[in-house]
Amino acid sequence: MKHTTQHFWSAIYCDDNKEGALVDLLWDHRKEDSGILCNAEAYTHTSVAILDAIWASDLPMIEVHLSNIQKRDTFRQHSNVSKAANGMIYGCGSQSYMHALDSMRELIHTSS
Repeated sequence: MKHTTQHFWSAIYCDDNKEGALVDLLWDHRKEDSGILCNAEAYTHTSVAILDAIWASDLPMIEVHLSNIQKRDTFRQHSNVSKAANGMIYGCGSQSYMHALDSMRELIHTSS
């Protein structure tokens, strides 16, 4: 992969349907990581706890969604977590994550 051969990346993957587990992960890794790629799935629209954990981390965050959230149900077009996002990438399928990695690399590089 282009991203792993040219740049050192350390990533923690978490896919959990328990809001508290996601908040704990963000809280536990806030001092160890350089940035957050966040696809909060259904919690995107409802979770103040995840938003607060992202804000508390003081890390750059890119919000990621595989689908185009603007083409979905009206209530899915609103994102609570985007309030803490440096940017949003959505609608590009699995490529959304690759675009988000590129964007995060630039965020981290320019803030150093």
